[in-house]
Amino acid sequence: MSKNLCFLTEERPKKEVISTIFQKFAKDNGVAVFIDPIRIFPILNKGIFTFTYEVTGFRCNKVDKVFVKTVSGKSSFTDFLIFYQEKEPTIKDTPIYAIEETKTDDKESRNTGVYQRCSKFVFIQNYYPKTKKIMLYNLQVEQKVKPTDTYIFGTRLLLTLGVEILGKKLDKKIFVPFKSVDEIIDLKDNMRGAPKGNVPILLKKSRGKIEISGRLFKSNGLSHDPNIGALSIISAVLRKLAWKDKIEITQHGLLQAHVGKTNKFVQIANKLDISLQGLKLPKVEMNSEYWKYDMDGEKLGTIFIHLVVENFANGRSIFENHAGCEKGYFFAKNGEPIPLAKYTDREKYKAGDKSQIINIPDLVLIDLSNKIIIDIEGKKYKFRNNGIKELAGYDAFDKIYNKPNYPNYKITRTVVLYGRSEEKIVEIEVGFLLNENGKLILGVKAPKLFQEAITNLLDFWKK
Repeated sequence: MSKNLCFLTEERPKKEVISTIFQKFAKDNGVAVFIDPIRIFPILNKGIFTFTYEVTGFRCNKVDKVFVKTVSGKSSFTDFLIFYQEKEPTIKDTPIYAIEETKTDDKESRNTGVYQRCSKFVFIQNYYPKTKKIMLYNLQVEQKVKPTDTYIFGTRLLLTLGVEILGKKLDKKIFVPFKSVDEIIDLKDNMRGAPKGNVPILLKKSRGKIEISGRLFKSNGLSHDPNIGALSIISAVLRKLAWKDKIEITQHGLLQAHVGKTNKFVQIANKLDISLQGLKLPKVEMNSEYWKYDMDGEKLGTIFIHLVVENFANGRSIFENHAGCEKGYFFAKNGEPIPLAKYTDREKYKAGDKSQIINIPDLVLIDLSNKIIIDIEGKKYKFRNNGIKELAGYDAFDKIYNKPNYPNYKITRTVVLYGRSEEKIVEIEVGFLLNENGKLILGVKAPKLFQEAITNLLDFWKK
């Protein structure tokens, strides 16, 4: 009997990512798969959203239906958990895949492209040790021809931990798992040194101890994500290669007050028996639950309108930054992906001028029929007034990105809300509300694109 595939994710589900996962599933199970244009649409029951999406355009004799549900991770959560079973997943079920998706190549960022996500694979091992771990590169820029030393080192660590790499071409002579602790130390020693003033990540082995240098202090706390990832996976791989003695992090830059019980690195350090030089790590236990269904986040509203517009109207997204999700590129009229700048003038910002910060929307949709661009701010219902105020802050974004790339388009701004049980929108600045009961409520001046998409969605589900 065929079962269902269920995708649990904190991210906005992307058609190209789902297609890649379908192909991976078919290959692993030795079955044929046929993929047509994929659609992701909300399942309604009597006009009410069930908080479940269905995926069509996929045919495999081992799969009945494909569903997507939005979840919230309790800590360092991978982007997708994939379950293959008849019933809706619970926290007691075991996923077949844990997938981390990134659009970042080491051509753009050495650290973000590999290290920043490593801690997620270390973290999830404590919950689902038998689940297949995958790093999926959904590249939107050309892959770097010659990989950096950092990328080679980080990827070999991932491979040693048992993580499979999808979406990138890897030279099998270079990208192989490490066989010994000394091999890791030797390769790291021979890599190019860190820029002047930075603390290099280096390993020093002595009798009964390995010291790993690496700065963890950032933004007044333990929050240096790339180094958290790097030090986590180096330590995890050392343990996997049977290093049973002490592992100590040096030159971390932290004070005792920075080491809190809820920090993901502190939790990983407890599991791997890592110490921080000069500090005492608190004894902590990881959360008993790795994830829960999200029925509270503001992104439930923006992801909903995003998917409905792309599947039920003549519109699409040209930029997305849904709350808690990976920030996307801005897409020009010719389809070119453009990375966003943080400041209009970086030097002025560094000199103290905070007005140089470019405020960005949570979502930008383009109405192709009416030639209108819609800047969208997403908020929970109770924070709707904050969202309305934030609409006034997109002038720099429009000037730098929207107007030059879409000169003949009108630009409007609106707020998309999620939450509460209200069934009416009073504020004219609010275009759409998805309430906590799943009701779909259009604002009195909702963009035509919203009206078209919601009307077509409701017609689709009429019996």
